[in-house]
Amino acid sequence: MDQETLMTITGYGKFFIILFVFIIFYSYAYSIYKRQRTGERDYEKYSKLVHDDSIDSTPLEKRDK
Repeated sequence: MDQETLMTITGYGKFFIILFVFIIFYSYAYSIYKRQRTGERDYEKYSKLVHDDSIDSTPLEKRDK
């Protein structure tokens, strides 16, 4: 295999890896948007953790064990 063929294969490989990561990222972002819009989960309350992160804080969600 010569150098040009190897670089072409490498270029296609990088393109498809970036395309795969792009599709995964945007599908995850859309799922978060969809859950927020339907009310399944409220992600705004998680943003409060940045300002209120102490050991005495109340938990955001109750956990069933």
